[in-house]
Amino acid sequence: MTTEDYKKIADTLPHQPGVYKFLDEEGTFLYIGKAKNLKNRLSSYFGNRKDRAYRTRVMVKNADHIEYTIVETEADALLLENSLIKKYQPRYNVMLKDGKSYSYICIKKERFPRVFITRRVIRDGSTYFGPYTSKSRLKIILDLIKNLFPLRTCSYQLSEKNIEAGKFKVCLEYHIKNCLGPCEGLETEEEYNEKIQQVKNILRGNFSEVIQHFKGVMEKHAMNLEFEKAQNIKEKLTAFEDYQHKSTVVSSTIRDVDVFSISADEKEAFVNYIKVVNGAIIHTHTQELVKNLDDEAEEDLLAYTIPILRERFNSIAEEIILPYEIQLSETELKQTIPQRGDKRKLLDLSEKNVKYYRLQKQKQAASRAKKQTSSERILRTMQSDLQMSELPLHIECFDNSNMQGSFPVSSCVVFKNAKPSKKDYRHYNIKTVEGPNDFASMEEVVYRRYRRLLQEDEPLPQLIIIDGGKGQLSASMQSIKRLGIENKVTVIGIAKRLEEIFFPDDPIPLYINKKSESLKVIQHARNEAHRFAITFHRNQRSKNFTGTELTSIPGIGEKKAQQLLAHFGSVKKIKTALITEMAEIIGQSAAQKVKSYFETEKEA
Repeated sequence: MTTEDYKKIADTLPHQPGVYKFLDEEGTFLYIGKAKNLKNRLSSYFGNRKDRAYRTRVMVKNADHIEYTIVETEADALLLENSLIKKYQPRYNVMLKDGKSYSYICIKKERFPRVFITRRVIRDGSTYFGPYTSKSRLKIILDLIKNLFPLRTCSYQLSEKNIEAGKFKVCLEYHIKNCLGPCEGLETEEEYNEKIQQVKNILRGNFSEVIQHFKGVMEKHAMNLEFEKAQNIKEKLTAFEDYQHKSTVVSSTIRDVDVFSISADEKEAFVNYIKVVNGAIIHTHTQELVKNLDDEAEEDLLAYTIPILRERFNSIAEEIILPYEIQLSETELKQTIPQRGDKRKLLDLSEKNVKYYRLQKQKQAASRAKKQTSSERILRTMQSDLQMSELPLHIECFDNSNMQGSFPVSSCVVFKNAKPSKKDYRHYNIKTVEGPNDFASMEEVVYRRYRRLLQEDEPLPQLIIIDGGKGQLSASMQSIKRLGIENKVTVIGIAKRLEEIFFPDDPIPLYINKKSESLKVIQHARNEAHRFAITFHRNQRSKNFTGTELTSIPGIGEKKAQQLLAHFGSVKKIKTALITEMAEIIGQSAAQKVKSYFETEKEA
């Protein structure tokens, strides 16, 4: 996804908290993130920022489009992000694949109930409050409750029979006044349950009396000049007021429901679907519909779409939440039209999301770019894939070829507008390198190539491809930097085995989608450079193998050797040729020398 693609939807993005999703062409989730402000957060992924992590650039490059879900608060965004990551395991959310869940306060269903923090919601009749996004602050709340209402922490089975039999003894918690000893019958079940009821009221937000109590305690400490104790109570009270939170996207009271809303005009309609499983939103989707008739009612469109979406996303929920009642073929399905409470908040959330989705689609349709040619499309894809600042209209690719260090040569092939420009191909004999040194050979030819272009005031390519991995790329960059053009061109290396793309000074390779047209052009350039280098190397090797023996004859130079080879085709035929035949090519004296040389060689 390019910056230009983002600009088309930027005006439709809301300044609200939510969760955003980067998806590829096949609809696979690449990355899921949360945002306090969706527009501000998404804008940070695009533009020319140099501090953006390479992994992030790769993710954005591989993305095809963005989806987002609006929520009410930043805490809700965190919870929804966690839920979606656990379900879809996006490739680029590596650090968040730990399977952790949300934190709740549980009041256990048992005699003399315990109150504790848990990440597991078990449907055993226990009461759960939350979820809470900060476990450390949650501990402050739990400490506050236990200071006000001493409760047991042990896991004993405190049945009447066990207590009467004296099976348990009070522990240290009793002696330090954190528990009143129900295990020995020192506290009645009625007294204990009254405390539990007050705890439930506090966790539900009914704590006005508690606030007054704490204020009285703080004033008492202040009057006694116990300011540290007063400050401690104030901090606990502030934490309790701030973090008593009921989430829109995760609920311990709602189980499995489907939420639907619709937005329509004369020509099209959009249906938003929110899937809730075990009290948590695990999927959101907006379906676009094309209306056949201008007067098609929203109720009919909704009735048509609901069964399709439920089947597509494998929903088995027995309840659906709707803005109004409709006629469905599934008559046993419970329809809820909420007016208030958690279910109404879910419906409001769905309606808000369908409104923004429709706005975004209308904006995209209005600013849809004109069709591009095949070359333009490929080059723009390559520009996006490689995060280039300009279109790679001119590409050059280098490759080396040698045989155990002998006859080292290099090639430079040129692509213009994503197609080979064979008249601009160049080959090089290595001049300064001795022995099999691929890195030094690459450094030499890259320097010679661009020094000449600079001297002749010829335009530089936008993209330089080096056939090889990090070693060849580093060697090439030494020449690029010596010439001072490192900021004028983009240089990459391509390693054959895994088709990895390397960038200078970046140890992590880029993996372009194997189906990408830009990768195919890069591979074509690499293969063409290899073919051109191999062909030139074979010619040089053949020339040297045949020319060496002829030019070793006294009086026979390179020119006469080439004349003989051009006429007879091989050294073998020259050996059997008549002197008169050779004399017609190189003269009588030279022919006699050649004939004498081979006859002497034969006798030896």
